[in-house]
Amino acid sequence: MKNKISVVKPNSIAMELGIENGDRLVSVNGNEVKDIIDYKFLMTDEYLEIEIEKQNGELWSLEIEKDYDEDFGVEFETAIMDKARSCSNKCIFCFIDQLPKGMRKSLYFKDDDSRLSFLQGNFVTLTNMNDDDIDRIIKYRISPINVSVHTTNPELRKKILNNRFAGNVYERLERLAEAGTKINAQIVTVPGINNGDELIKTVEDLYKLYPGIENVAAVPVGITKYREGLSEICGFNKITAKEELINIKALQDKYIKEIGRPFIRLSDEFYVLAEEELPEKEFYGDFHQLEDGVGMIRILRENIKNSLELLDLKISGELCFITGDSAYKEIRETANIIMNRNDKIQIKVLEVINHFFGETITVAGLLTGKDIINSLKLNKIKGNIIIPRNMLRAEDTVFLDDITVEDIEKTAQGRVIIVDYTGEDLIDKINHALKEE
Repeated sequence: MKNKISVVKPNSIAMELGIENGDRLVSVNGNEVKDIIDYKFLMTDEYLEIEIEKQNGELWSLEIEKDYDEDFGVEFETAIMDKARSCSNKCIFCFIDQLPKGMRKSLYFKDDDSRLSFLQGNFVTLTNMNDDDIDRIIKYRISPINVSVHTTNPELRKKILNNRFAGNVYERLERLAEAGTKINAQIVTVPGINNGDELIKTVEDLYKLYPGIENVAAVPVGITKYREGLSEICGFNKITAKEELINIKALQDKYIKEIGRPFIRLSDEFYVLAEEELPEKEFYGDFHQLEDGVGMIRILRENIKNSLELLDLKISGELCFITGDSAYKEIRETANIIMNRNDKIQIKVLEVINHFFGETITVAGLLTGKDIINSLKLNKIKGNIIIPRNMLRAEDTVFLDDITVEDIEKTAQGRVIIVDYTGEDLIDKINHALKEE
């Protein structure tokens, strides 16, 4: 049921008014509430007239006086109060199209919903939006939004997204930026398609909309072994990754002189593939692009450096860090730093090969429970296991292949310790885990 209330918070305005789980929000100040965007905007007023439909069909009209922006105190059955809009594109690099059959149904849903960009930081292509949707973003001052641009070349974007309506992205970005909407842009780069000169042209186009477009993240295409019937594309290697770093550095140096920031940043995977050192922490600003894998290694180093003195020198024991191929050297170095600080701690770093998606997928966040279990068995590892949170579904203890944390614990005959994927809480978690030994 649309706008169905699933949670009424204790001691909230809603609870005081007698609103219950299962009731439905109909309108606010005479305006129909279409979705979460309407709700967030309309509920900021200090005086409200709201209409509630009770579970028995009875309609309640309620008058509310509250502080500006004071929380009404309800949560809805779905985060956006509506059905999520599915993606109308068929991108040549779409990861969902590269999934094997037989996984849980929710993994095959392609969202391209601007409301999820607003709520959860999802990236959207803008192809599902009409002029009214753009108007609403501007009217409600929704900001920031995250946009998957990929290229500003209209014909190339149509080809990449396999959507004849995808070529107007720059006009839409320009309109949003001029209206004051802040935009984070993402580019998935594919060798021979939208990298090299095409990438430089795209970045230069986007820079014209600065500061409306605040920053750009470029990430390398991910290719699984399940590409039968899909477009033939290739991934990056050491040579092509290094070429991309060189090309973009010229732009970064120019932008740093002009605005004091690089504007465009490449994900850590480019540096790992090219076997090049990452920039210093100042290059990454406030690390706002971590979800794109930009600066994750640098912030891990910084967090370990800043918290190493908090390591309890009295504790002892054995741990196993789980990681993928691309981060293996970095995690091994992290383990060595910790063991050098306290030589009574022994840390094994287990590099898990991604057999599920294919060995070309090297990031830890796409490792599956089955591959971890098989690797633990092969290497005869038992005891406490440390994994980054981004291996799991949000706020959950389940891996992409539905293997659970409990399954890993049974195999290892120990505990799984889940840490922030930037390592911010790693030392604290180690202290607690080994104190309890």
